[in-house]
Amino acid sequence: MDILKFPSDESVNKAISADEPLIAAIAFDGKTAIMSQIDDALEHHILLMKAGLKDTDIDRYFRIVFDKSGADWTFVCPPDYKNISYKDKRIEAFYKDGFSVISDFLHSIGYLVGIDIPKRYRRHLDMMGDENSTI
Repeated sequence: MDILKFPSDESVNKAISADEPLIAAIAFDGKTAIMSQIDDALEHHILLMKAGLKDTDIDRYFRIVFDKSGADWTFVCPPDYKNISYKDKRIEAFYKDGFSVISDFLHSIGYLVGIDIPKRYRRHLDMMGDENSTI
């Protein structure tokens, strides 16, 4: 996985050492991730833009905010995800893929933490009857 640390490796590594909150956008294919200390980017679309990518491509990334205590996943499944027409199957695929890709990313930077879907993003999972939103 190619990981771009914004604005620099040094600043992100310093934030990691200080256990500062971090933000990351991880491409659906798991090949690329962009990460930053949260105060340097504030939101995922801003992170993409500051990294020189199109902020309108936000729906091509799994999005998390994390520190050493855990990761919060901004669980927003795009309506065209993998061109799966059935909503329940699309959300199921997004959940499985996201868990795998996000876990790989976190592990690659030395974070072995749980992944939580905050309540405001759980509506898709609640529709499917999944009461447990911590991965």
